[in-house]
Amino acid sequence: MKPGLRIVCGLILCLCLVACGQRQEIPLSIVSGSENKSLEPLVKQLGHAHGVNVAITYLGSVDIAREIQKGTASSYDAVWPASSLWIALGDTQHVVKHSQSIMRSPVVFAVKKSVAERLGWIGKDITVRDILTAAETENLRFAMTSATQSNSGASAYLGFLHAFAGGPEVLTQAHLHEPQVQEQITRFLGKVHRQSGSSGWLMDLLRQHYEQFDAVVNYEALVIEANQQFEAQGQAPLYVFYPVDGLTIADSPLAYVDRGQAVKEKAFLQLQAALLDDQGQRQILASGRRVGRVGMQLGTVDRSVFNSAWGIDVARVLSPITLPSGEVIREALMLFQTAFRKPSLTVYVLDFSGSMQGEGAAQVKAAMRTLLDPEMASQYLLQASPRDVATVIFFNSHPTTPLTVTGNDPQALRNVLRQIIDKEPGGGTNMYAATRAALRTLESYEQRIGAYHPAIIVMSDGKSKGHMSEVQQASLWQDVPVYTILFGEADPEQMQQLAAMTSGRMFDGRTDMIQAFREAKGYN
Repeated sequence: MKPGLRIVCGLILCLCLVACGQRQEIPLSIVSGSENKSLEPLVKQLGHAHGVNVAITYLGSVDIAREIQKGTASSYDAVWPASSLWIALGDTQHVVKHSQSIMRSPVVFAVKKSVAERLGWIGKDITVRDILTAAETENLRFAMTSATQSNSGASAYLGFLHAFAGGPEVLTQAHLHEPQVQEQITRFLGKVHRQSGSSGWLMDLLRQHYEQFDAVVNYEALVIEANQQFEAQGQAPLYVFYPVDGLTIADSPLAYVDRGQAVKEKAFLQLQAALLDDQGQRQILASGRRVGRVGMQLGTVDRSVFNSAWGIDVARVLSPITLPSGEVIREALMLFQTAFRKPSLTVYVLDFSGSMQGEGAAQVKAAMRTLLDPEMASQYLLQASPRDVATVIFFNSHPTTPLTVTGNDPQALRNVLRQIIDKEPGGGTNMYAATRAALRTLESYEQRIGAYHPAIIVMSDGKSKGHMSEVQQASLWQDVPVYTILFGEADPEQMQQLAAMTSGRMFDGRTDMIQAFREAKGYN
């Protein structure tokens, strides 16, 4: 072979080797519940091993169902909700296929062990009525997620309804309208100490404010993760109970959204198979998720993960309730939002400084229309109940006089919305003074604040004048969570500090302000 030809061949060979070494990965987007965040490294690792570049977005259960309802217009290639019920509710266009349960986790009632010992619960089967009795007579402070925003809350709520209905073979619409069922579920939900829109964030809250809670309703897997951290920090772990008359199990289905892309479908099936093969299932089991058939005993497990000292019972044959039909679930969720839940006490603190002129003001007005217009709010299961209280405070350099509406009269809500729509921006920015004004507005409810889920939602698009100490001048600053919505040129550090100081959360509205407002409202 001539020298020149050898060089050319060598270059071609090198290029081929480089091309083979840089395999083009197939992008695959998944929308998932927050309970799967700790599994993201495993999912991405398995994806890379099979030539799939996985991107995961985390949304609440209602938003996942709404995403599925878009059909082929969905932004995602696959969905991974906590329960099959959200696929059943959302897949009206029948685009979801290849649905397979990846793992399972019971929705449990986890209590600080010292509290469980005081209640005499250790070693006993606990019922939903036992929990209600403890909450009413022993001031048991427990937290759970919203039934209309998060699967752990929805699943637990359906289990509670099943128990209060006397344990029927399956819950029906008739059960939902029985006076004793309605009375007991309203009492139960009225004792929820703190509500969240996210199962994962709820456990973060518990870790950060350990002393404020006695118990939590959440997935067994997330309680295991939290207990590992509690023990590492020298704190007492939670003790798990499986409500014998209202147990539900999240089956975590991973499913493909068929948009006619054969290459992506093949990539999805490879990823799903990797998660379901023996090696993938062992890694998932090691994370505290159960694998195998629903309700069955586990075989050999790591006892430092499924720790019996935490009440984790792998020998028990779990007997979950049979989930009702989609029609019954829809009505149950509607009744939760409009009749049964603890009422919301919400103050919206809205930036109408000069920098909000134009697009910023238009977006905040659109966001508030989503929450205050009854028809639009009902699409997201965020509609007001007859006992809710909503207040709006505008601010620039100074806060305005509050606008308040009590209840869910459509005309009253639209009157407040009209004043928001007519508002024009101008002036500087002081969200601290406005937040203090919001807290002082709530002082008239101070003696009965426990009868509500109180919250302040603060939206700002700029760096605020003033100081955090202004907020601390109000008497309720440690009792009412502040949820901040970041927008425009707002200082993330200021917004995060205000939320963290009050056990709230910051939401990023720079990409989608409407979504941020909806997420924040789902927390009360």
